Amino acid sequence: MRREITGSGPDETRPSAAAAPARRLGERELIAMMALLMALNALGIDAILPALDELARTLGAEGNNRQFIVGSYLFAVGIGNLWPGAFADRFGRRPILFAGLGIYIALSLACVFVTDFTTLIVLRAVQGLGAAAIIVLPPAIIRDRVGGDKMARMMSLIFVIFLLVPAIAPSIGQGILALFGNWRWIFVATAAAASAMGLWVWFRLPETLDEKDRQPIRVAVIARNMRKAVTLRTTVGYTLGSALVFGGLFGFINSSQQLIGEAFGAGDAFPMIFAICAGCMAVASWSNSRIVERYGARRVSHIALFGFIIVAALQLWFANQPDETLWTFVPLMAANMSLLGFIGANFGSIALQPFKQIAGAASSAQGFLRMSSGAALGAAIGYAYDGTARPLATALLVTATLSLIFVLFSERGELFGPPRPEAE
Repeated sequence: MRREITGSGPDETRPSAAAAPARRLGERELIAMMALLMALNALGIDAILPALDELARTLGAEGNNRQFIVGSYLFAVGIGNLWPGAFADRFGRRPILFAGLGIYIALSLACVFVTDFTTLIVLRAVQGLGAAAIIVLPPAIIRDRVGGDKMARMMSLIFVIFLLVPAIAPSIGQGILALFGNWRWIFVATAAAASAMGLWVWFRLPETLDEKDRQPIRVAVIARNMRKAVTLRTTVGYTLGSALVFGGLFGFINSSQQLIGEAFGAGDAFPMIFAICAGCMAVASWSNSRIVERYGARRVSHIALFGFIIVAALQLWFANQPDETLWTFVPLMAANMSLLGFIGANFGSIALQPFKQIAGAASSAQGFLRMSSGAALGAAIGYAYDGTARPLATALLVTATLSLIFVLFSERGELFGPPRPEAE
């Protein structure tokens, strides 16, 4: 039976930031919309990767400094996670979502006209601060509608579509470079994509925040809600655990162009290799959506985390061999990114489940902790690049092991819990 999403609360038919959609929003369209909103961040990060060499030459960036184009955006998104949730809990999801899209578009266009590297880094950071809304709000919108393992299933489907974008984004960037011969057009393309998404959301997405769940804009209330979201024992381990494993992923993204192009001498194949790794993660997320309601988010993600640790140990062993090649690096990296597909959506859903009434603030606080620490860790891992895969492999093993420790803390030492029914 086709599920449908409508506005909620007693004022369901009242317009919110626009007229109500002419027909109801189905679950499939909601999933696609939320996924592509989140994917704008991936597009803004990954499409520029093939242009880093040319961009560095044009703006005079030296060595590993080119990684700051990605790192500054990721870190700013983490810091920016603090603002959207509380405002969305008060004013609704739609107005704050449009504010984030507007900032993303404006700063993308501003990046087109930069003439020095420092200015570009500053603009990317400001863009990330504002664009955090399109990362924070989709999970809150989903949580407005469902909870429990059903939320994990929907978030997994969102991740499938979301991850298709980083799989193809480097190819898009390389295609734009080939067509126009200038990296600046990549930022024009990201602004155009965000504009198209804004139109879709404007006409089709109803307000999902129930009137009775609106929270006042008071510092004490916001601080209390956010503190609760990041200190509850049963969820904090999952927030910190996902920050660690995704910090390793960000480390790969930061250094991937140099690692594949310089260490393995396969720069021309970079978009294809990146697509293989991201594509494996997308397939795993789809697989997760098919099994998570049957086996439970905890059981699936715990097994995947143990698998991640084993694969990371193999990566470290091969990275310490004098003759490591792409034929060992790519399959193992793809395997670990596949395992992340069984970890990311499940960890995030488990962490957000207890907070339906404050889903916006909770998503903001958890996103801040997850993204800022993960981005800082990823930047450190990327900057440690020494011409080999050893720093990355070491980081993947250490972060996954620490993630397991945090999960054990939240679960009081008991792993592989049973499925949880949908929570209200």
